[in-house]
Amino acid sequence: QVQLVESGGGLVQAGESLDISCAAAPGTMNSIKDMSWHRQTPGNEREFVATITADGTAKYADSTKGRFTISRDNTKKAVNLQMTSLETEDTAVHYCTASYGAGSILNAWGQGTQVTVSS
Repeated sequence: QVQLVESGGGLVQAGESLDISCAAAPGTMNSIKDMSWHRQTPGNEREFVATITADGTAKYADSTKGRFTISRDNTKKAVNLQMTSLETEDTAVHYCTASYGAGSILNAWGQGTQVTVSS
């Protein structure tokens, strides 16, 4: 089982930048496939933010394209989300996810990190 630990959330003003990170717990032996970020606001479903494959191919939600950059370090089994030009609409709990498994693909979720953008 893969456990993910997130860090880096916080409070920023609109227009500013913030990085959030996520890494598999030390000693994780599983091979990590895709790593992604999702986010959720109270009363709403989680929405896709960005994803990156093991070979570095990234995809973004339309709302984050051009402002956010996802990257990963395969040796550390970690993923980073660089967020620029933040908007109040980006305020949410951001969750890291990782897919793994040799046969059946499993998904691990982090505990979430709060990103708050003030106007």
